Amino acid sequence: MPEIFTTVYDVFMRTYPGFLEATVVTLQLTAIGVILGTVIGLVFALMKISGSKILRAIANIYITIIRGTPLIVQIMFLYFGIVELYTMSNFWAGAIALGVHNGAYIAEIFRGSIQGIDPGQREASMSLGMDRRQTMSRIVFPQALRRSIPPLGNQFIITLKDSSLVYIIGVAEIFSLGNREAAQSYQPFESFLVVALYYLVLVMIFTFLLRLYENKLDVDRA
Repeated sequence: MPEIFTTVYDVFMRTYPGFLEATVVTLQLTAIGVILGTVIGLVFALMKISGSKILRAIANIYITIIRGTPLIVQIMFLYFGIVELYTMSNFWAGAIALGVHNGAYIAEIFRGSIQGIDPGQREASMSLGMDRRQTMSRIVFPQALRRSIPPLGNQFIITLKDSSLVYIIGVAEIFSLGNREAAQSYQPFESFLVVALYYLVLVMIFTFLLRLYENKLDVDRA
């Protein structure tokens, strides 16, 4: 066992400059994927709870397709589809794919949070003379956003790990670098153990930060 630890340490020390750069790429992918997914998710959540059958149908089709197909297939499909129509780097193609994928899940998070608000609050705001848009923007949405923070935090963590799949289109993130190191050094166990440690540390850091943020906002009382 000590010999394995020594080998893992050697791999870590030899590769950490490259892994630090790859970590930045992973965080960029995650951030863009979540931000884009939040915008898409909010739009489709509003479509799904709208009074229009057409908008609800479009939202349901999008969510069903994205949630019913593997992310890696979506990455390949969007990558080759986008490249045929528009010249784009593999990084941005991967980030957009993550955003489109996240959008379906975040749409359901927002939908559930919005519909979870007590209907009596809507009725009370209407009785005060507010129209539907004012009720949504001033009463419902602020509370729904507060309730959405824990599941959105979980989605961020999921996206952080899912970003490893963009290695398939050549993005130099953490898993891609680990895969290359394993092939070059003929030390797959040690290389992927180092990869796992990077992901584990990132997940632990962001889980801690999200918990602090939730406690600061006192989300459980929302």
